This record gives sequence, structure tokens and C-alpha cells, in this order.
Amino acid sequence: MALHFSRDEYDARMDRLQAEMAENKLDAMLLFAQESMYWLTGYDTFGFVFFQCLIVTKERRMALLTRSADLRQARQTSIIDEIVIWTDRAGADPAKALKDHLFEMDLLGARIGIETDTHGLTAKNGKRLEEHLERFGTLIEASSIVPQLRSVKSDAEIAYVRKAGQLADAALTAGLERIKPGADEGEILAAMQGAIFAGGGDYPANEFIIGSGEKALLVRYASGRRKLDADDQLTLEFAGAYRHYHVAMMETVVIGTPRPRHREMFDTAEAALTEVAATMRPGNTFGDVYEAHARTLQDRGMGSFRLNACGYSLGAAFTPSWMDWPMFYAANPAKIVPNMVLFAHMILLDSESGTAMTLGRTFLTTDDAPEPLSALAPRLLTA
Repeated sequence: MALHFSRDEYDARMDRLQAEMAENKLDAMLLFAQESMYWLTGYDTFGFVFFQCLIVTKERRMALLTRSADLRQARQTSIIDEIVIWTDRAGADPAKALKDHLFEMDLLGARIGIETDTHGLTAKNGKRLEEHLERFGTLIEASSIVPQLRSVKSDAEIAYVRKAGQLADAALTAGLERIKPGADEGEILAAMQGAIFAGGGDYPANEFIIGSGEKALLVRYASGRRKLDADDQLTLEFAGAYRHYHVAMMETVVIGTPRPRHREMFDTAEAALTEVAATMRPGNTFGDVYEAHARTLQDRGMGSFRLNACGYSLGAAFTPSWMDWPMFYAANPAKIVPNMVLFAHMILLDSESGTAMTLGRTFLTTDDAPEPLSALAPRLLTA
């Protein structure tokens, strides 16, 4: 089997999940999030775009219901022994197949936790499941249980996170070598992603963001490429990914001579990132971190240029997004504890002047100050 962690590591994760299930008086859980399945068993696939579910009981029994295309995927990448295949055919109802296997597992009348806040369970499939299980047992919303456990990383996970950080640095270095007037955005992207692949990394859980000129003010990927002008700006948001663990970075590179607005915005973003890092300590909340960011931007007269969130947790993630729980936004009560991997992005977008400036780094929380996972110190990047 192609396992990325030891059996002891997976056993420790199961111990943590069992404790949470006992705390919530759950007889079983239905895991639909691919991230949950990967974390608990190593199961590595993009087959979650179809119906699949990992059943976990309070007796530590696990059963995976999936399609035939993922049978060998599960056998080779996971510790799951019990694999049940639902058959693709006209009128197929995998939710009924799941109910039947829950009956076989003696879970009739049980309290069953279910993950619904995930791309692994569509609304259509969720409705089917509710119809089949309406009188079968008691369904309990349990989407937050595994993400909370996953947000605190083990030593083995942190080793992969550090490698992802090295790959992120390699990607930025490769990209900067190609950023100049006349450079094609596609070649820059190819160099960055190529550096990650060459270093043994993975595809990221979502597309790299790249945008120049007016598109430098976008914070989502958009298709279409252009060549850089002699005076231009280029926004990049990207992540090193290793064994699906992500370390993200964000930069706006100025091509040609920076405008005074660029320098002012960079100084503000750097000051905000410094304040955020100083607040990213145990005893504070994710809301406290966001407030440090918002206060710094407001004090420098750039509060109107900010977004309503300034970062989030990172970990092992699958498409369509590497964003993980929890997020930095106003009044978020989630606590910061050691061994979290947190990405903070300072994004300033001045639509009136058409000026962008971004600065983002990922940190590992400790008992004291957080540790930056990039060896590249923030500076105003120019080409």
C-alpha cells in the first residue's frame, strides 16, 4: 500500500475521532469529505465527485462505499479493509446502497453523525440520503468534528508541511526569474508549477491565482493570458503542495518603476502582516487576528481597500479549494492553539487608481510566536 503515514499515526487519529464521537454520543459517523477520509485512512482520490461515503462506528469498524473505479485506489492508498461497491447503472441509488450497508452493520436506530458541509455530498445526494435514513436512525450534523481535529497537526504532518513550504519558496523563486516586461503569464505559471512537480510535490487543491494589469486586482483565478507591459503589476497567490499538505503565499510584483501608491500599500500590508503574526498566539482567537489586520489598515487610511477575511487554516486538501477551517474574520471565536498551519493574506485593492498590493505568508503556531514557513522575507518585489 502507498501509505504516507505509519499505522501508529492512523491509530492515533482514530483515537481522537473516537473520543469526539463518545463526547457527542454518536454510534457512527458518515464521512463524505475527502479530506476526512484521507486524514483518517490515507484514502487518496478525486472520486468524491461521485457518491462515496466512509462509515466509522464507535467500535472502530470502517467501511467504504464507493464506485468500482475507486476499488483499487482504496486498496492501494488506504488502510480500509471493508470496501463496498455500488454499481453504476440506469436508476442507480447509492444512498439506498448506503442504507442497506448501515443495516448490515447493525446501525438501525443508531445516532449517526453526518458530514454535510462538504463538496463530497451534493444537495441532490443529501436529499436522497435523508429520505432513506428518515426512519432508520437519528442523523446528527457533525461536519465540524473532523475539521477541528485536522486543524491541529501531528509531528508527521508538520514534516510534510515544512516540505510544502520549501516547494512554495521554490515556486516563487522560479516565477521571479521569468517575470519581466514582455513575459507571458503562462510561462510564469509553468515555471512555478514545474518547480513544485520537480521537487516531488502535487497539484494544488485549487488553481494558482495570476493576474496582471487590471486583473491584478482579482483574487480568483480567471482564464486567459497576457504578456506583461513595461509598467505593470502582477498578483500571484499559490501554494506548495506535498502529500496534499499546502503552504500558501501571496505577492504582488511591480514591473517597471513602482508607483508611490504601490510603495505606500506595501508598507501598510507589511505592517498589517507583522501585527497579525504578533497576534497569532495561543490565548487569542481567529477574530483577534482579523481585528489586528483591520485595525492596522484602518489606522493607515486603507481600511476601505481590505477584504472581510484575511486568511485561514491550511492542511491536506482536495479540489476545489485549499482553504480549510477555521478562517480569520470578524468575531470568529475559534481559538488559536499550537501546531496549527495558518495562512494570513494582506490584500489591498484600490479600484479607483487601479492599484493592487498583496502580501501573504503561512505560519506554524507554537506555544509562543508563530514560525514562518517561508524562508523568503517579505519585500516589495519588482522586475
